Amino acid sequence: MVAAVIPAAGVGSRLGGLPKQMRLLGGAPVLFRTASVFDQHPAISSIVVVAHPNSLDVTREMLMPLSSPCSVVSGGSTRHESVIAGLSAVVEDVSIVLIHDAARPFVSDQIINDVIEAVKNTGAAAVASPIQDTVRYGNEGLFTKTASRDGLYAMQTPQGFRRNLLVKATHQTGGYLPATDDVALMQRIGQPVRIVEGDPRNIKITTRSDWEWAQKMWAQRK
Repeated sequence: MVAAVIPAAGVGSRLGGLPKQMRLLGGAPVLFRTASVFDQHPAISSIVVVAHPNSLDVTREMLMPLSSPCSVVSGGSTRHESVIAGLSAVVEDVSIVLIHDAARPFVSDQIINDVIEAVKNTGAAAVASPIQDTVRYGNEGLFTKTASRDGLYAMQTPQGFRRNLLVKATHQTGGYLPATDDVALMQRIGQPVRIVEGDPRNIKITTRSDWEWAQKMWAQRK
């Protein structure tokens, strides 16, 4: 069985105002739009949403229309703590866990399929796209050297893992800097992670321009 864990405890400081997962996209909160994709996917057996401690009740009420079993648990002060909280709430018969950003409502069924299949074959997989733009370092407002973009990928989600591997990786943190995603945790335990081709529409809503794009994208798809 496959479960989706959606960390949604952030406050969205870069976008400002209402947390991005609570903003209305086509009349419903972004978090609901994102969770609905997994709710409607035939391979997903359950969903765990990790919410801000002050938003538990409103999040539960928001997600009541979902048909899949859906738990809402309190998140921690960091993404890593929130993932641990979400993983702890996953039911025992689940063997594969997908971690997906709450602010990526345009993830496709095909991407979810591809991640699940890659996890079955490799144990861990993550969505990513090769970087196409020129990448340069900068210092004190000036460009320094140009970085080679060969082999560089921009990460997306979902990131999927066999449950036992994710449990092992999330609890092996001593002496390490905080991880920005769960692929970094897998790399710490020496677990190979399969690359699943990303989709340019599978953006994470972070900035005002992202939000404007998302609104236009949602209007077009409807």
